[in-house]
Amino acid sequence: RPSVLVPDERAIAELDAAVADDCDLIVGVGSGVINDLCKYVSFMRGLPYFIYATAPSMDGYASVGAALILDGMKVTKNARVPKAIFADPEVLTKAPIDMLRAGFGDIIGKYSCLSDWRLAALVLDEYICERVISLTFGAVEETVKLADGILKRDRAAVAALMESLVAVGILMAYVGNSRPASGSEHHYSHYFEIVGIIRGEEYLPHGIDVCCSAVECAKLRDKILSVGDINEANPRHDNAVWNSEIERIYGMLAPEVKALQNKLGWYSVDRLPVYKERWEKIREVLLSTPNSAKMEELVSKIGLSYADFCKLYGEKKLSDASLYAKDLKDRYTVLWLYYDLFV
Repeated sequence: RPSVLVPDERAIAELDAAVADDCDLIVGVGSGVINDLCKYVSFMRGLPYFIYATAPSMDGYASVGAALILDGMKVTKNARVPKAIFADPEVLTKAPIDMLRAGFGDIIGKYSCLSDWRLAALVLDEYICERVISLTFGAVEETVKLADGILKRDRAAVAALMESLVAVGILMAYVGNSRPASGSEHHYSHYFEIVGIIRGEEYLPHGIDVCCSAVECAKLRDKILSVGDINEANPRHDNAVWNSEIERIYGMLAPEVKALQNKLGWYSVDRLPVYKERWEKIREVLLSTPNSAKMEELVSKIGLSYADFCKLYGEKKLSDASLYAKDLKDRYTVLWLYYDLFV
């Protein structure tokens, strides 16, 4: 395996160099980072790929994408699904408990991303697949019931969690992107990871960040639902302030972040007329998603502390993430709705 357990250029180069020219296939033994690195290098090399999972910690085993950090940015590169996924419950149950919690958290975050997908369909007329949403939601609802068993390392519960994670990955492959599994909660997680790397600051494992960040997303939905009359909204984007904040937050990565958003051009679009026209339907989507109190309950159900999450990152970093985590990605989520209405 690569000596650097960060899915960046160095790790990719090390793994690629280790693959002999006469290599017939690549087998990954591990979890998130190992899976992404092996998946990507096998795709680039045109080799079949197999993964032996050692922890039910994330939903990328069966997805077509590889989550990498390239040029300091968190990106998802197209790859292909593995030829086979091997997952022995006896091995999975012995994974570190935070990896089990991370897998639960990655699934619980789907409440948030499915809401985001519906918002994008309403606001941007983005493609949406009700069958995929229904299947993903079903996996989430089943996983919620597993929390006690997962904490006890119950074989059946851990195996069921792994099945849910693989199923969500397959659903991403059906759609051709990560919409069914990644939204605003993942934007927060990517933000904490990227900013943590830039500043040398601590950040939590991906699935745990996603789980706790889903509470933050729910708080934004709660605040949006508190808007009395959408017709009184009169937000104004100040591009000079935005540029200054992006430079403060992202430092050396600011040019890449600005380039992405300038290419999208979303800051120059006035979405308020669409919000006003479709406000009741937007409210229906937000109301159909668990509120912040319910999400915090789910976080504690798996033995995590939302208070510790807030203490680690602090009020300022959480506030910055609510406004600027969206700028790392080209995906419409509740973060854009929040920014459009309150900034």
